[in-house]
Parts: sequence; structure tokens; C-alpha cells
Amino acid sequence: MLFTRRILLAGLAALTLGAATPTWAEAPPMPPSALVSTNGINLNVYEAGSGPTVVLLHGFPGLAYTWRHQIPALVAAGYRVIVPDLRGYGASDAPADVEAYDVASLTSDLVGLLDRLDVREAVFMGHDWGGLLAWQMALLHRDRVAGVVSLNTPHVPHWGLWLHPEIVKPALAKGRTFVADPKADPIAQMRKVYSSDMYVLMFQDGNRADKAMNANPRATIRSVYRKDLMRSSQWGDLPPFVVNMEYYGKPIPPELPGKDVLDAEELDVYERNFIRTGFTPAINWYRNISRDWKAGLAVDQKVRVPALMITAEHDVVLRPSMTEGMHDHVPELETHVIADAWHWTPEEKPDEVNRLAVDWLHRHYPTH
Repeated sequence: MLFTRRILLAGLAALTLGAATPTWAEAPPMPPSALVSTNGINLNVYEAGSGPTVVLLHGFPGLAYTWRHQIPALVAAGYRVIVPDLRGYGASDAPADVEAYDVASLTSDLVGLLDRLDVREAVFMGHDWGGLLAWQMALLHRDRVAGVVSLNTPHVPHWGLWLHPEIVKPALAKGRTFVADPKADPIAQMRKVYSSDMYVLMFQDGNRADKAMNANPRATIRSVYRKDLMRSSQWGDLPPFVVNMEYYGKPIPPELPGKDVLDAEELDVYERNFIRTGFTPAINWYRNISRDWKAGLAVDQKVRVPALMITAEHDVVLRPSMTEGMHDHVPELETHVIADAWHWTPEEKPDEVNRLAVDWLHRHYPTH
């Protein structure tokens, strides 16, 4: 069994806060779902409300269930909310071919979904990989996108997210420098910076990560969904051997750093779904980074729709400082930082996320 990028860094650096038993508010029920045929596959889609449409895109390793706290707030604010289990997740189809998870297929799924549900355009709101997919929708299908709301994931042109200077700098040995080249394969460039056990590179090379994660889905999810770990400011002080994640893949200890994000019933939902699908389809999204970069070389990287960027104060990888300079590529950008939050903002800080999203939507995508 293996650590994920967030918990691994905290465990190795011994910079976590003391573990404690958190308390949770009761999770709201999900609306009904139905299978929708789109782009040659079936997506399991939850839908509620009426009014202008907001499509919610979960991240890795998430589900439509990620948005259980946002759905009722958006519906109450006057929006029609469409929430798919994305390709390879939950009750949606999971094609076997790695190439089936490239961004052309993922965005075409969403365009087909809008067509089938008779929606001309929507705001796409995403977290983690879902945020990256929302940015790609604005680049590749501008006519179907009224706006973008991204949680944690900044827009970095040409798939350079993992080569952003804020991430790369701590990974370099003292005295080394590295400047990313948008015209070069990002995976090839990452191999010059990181250990082969860095999680994105590990996903490229064989199925060791798949086997480790699939061995105990519940433990995998619980180790991923952590909060109250190290602060983002401490990332830069870690030695390169930690940042390069050379110990990725070690057994999960009985006592995990930080606190659980999910309560037992919420964890049950994730466990049931990943027992059914395994983690390979989700990992296959990463295995298309080079293909997606090559396909997008001729694509204008400027996002020409209004956008809201919500960052989390203590996300150690997708840190708030990574939004500096985003206005060059996203001219109509508004940014906010949620205090005392780590990576899982829709579930860690639902009230803050809902307040910021509804306020921005009412100003840029009004209900009347």
C-alpha cells in the first residue's frame, strides 16, 4: 500500500500536527442519478435544480459525491446543477485503453453531456483534476463555457502544472536550477527534476502504483483524504529526497498524520466505488499527460471566459502563490484564498467554498 503526495510529505518530514478525532456535520444526500449516453460511453450523472447550468467536476481520486455539500447550496441559489462521475470513476463507464482517457475524450464527454441534456453553455466548476479539466474546456470548447471556477488547481499553460517553479524549486538539489520549456514534453522534463518514484512519474512506469492502491481501497482513500498536515510554507524547507518522493509506495502506518477529512459513512461511499472500479482508470488520466501536451501545442492557452480561482492556504503542492501571474493567461480572473484549508476544499471547507462560488456566480452568471 502506498502514500499519496499529500500525506507522504507530511509523514516523512515529521511536520504534522497531533492526530485528533474530528467531528463532522451530517453529509447531505445526493440527488437522483441516471446513466447518460455521451461520446460512446455512459456517464452516471446526478442532477438537481433549475436555472442556469453549473457542471461540477471532481478530481483524483474523487467522485460526483465530492460535491455533496455544494449541490444543495447551488440549487438554493437558483442554479441547475449537473454532477457526473467522470470517465473511469464511480458508476460511469471505464474503458480499458489508456488512450481513452486523453483530454480530447474527457472534454468530448462533457460536450456530449450538454447536448444530451439540452444545455447550450454552462459554468464548469472543478477541483484538482476537475479544475484542470474545466480550464481545458475553456480552451478547447469555448462556445460551451460561460465561466470557470477552479478549486486549488491553477491554469498553467501547456500542461506545465507539475513543472511550476513553486513546485520544482524545492525538488532541486542545492545550487541546481531548472526552467520549464512549454515546447518540450512535460513528462520528459519531469524526469530531469524528480525521482522516478515521484507519483506522476510512478504512474507512467508500470502498474506498481495501481496494485498498491487497489490492494486496500479503503486504506488508500483514508490516507489520501487528510488535513491538518504541514503548512505550504514548510514545503520549501524540505530536503530534495523528500520532495522527490523516493519513499512513495511504503506501507501506510497504523496511525496516520493529521486528521481524517471523511467520516466513516463518507469513507464507505468512496470504498464501495473504488472496490468496483479500482484506481487504474483514474491513474490513466495521468498517463495521457504527454499525449495531451502534444495535442495542445497549437491551442491558444489564453482562457477567454470569466474565472474564479479558489485556493487553499495550506495546500502544499497546489499552493496559493501559484496563482501569481495567472492573469496573463486568464484576464478575467478573480482569486480567493480559503484560510486553514489543505487540499480537499469542497469537503474540508464547504461553507466557504459555497459562499465564494455563489457570490461569483450571481455576479457573472446571474439567475435572472
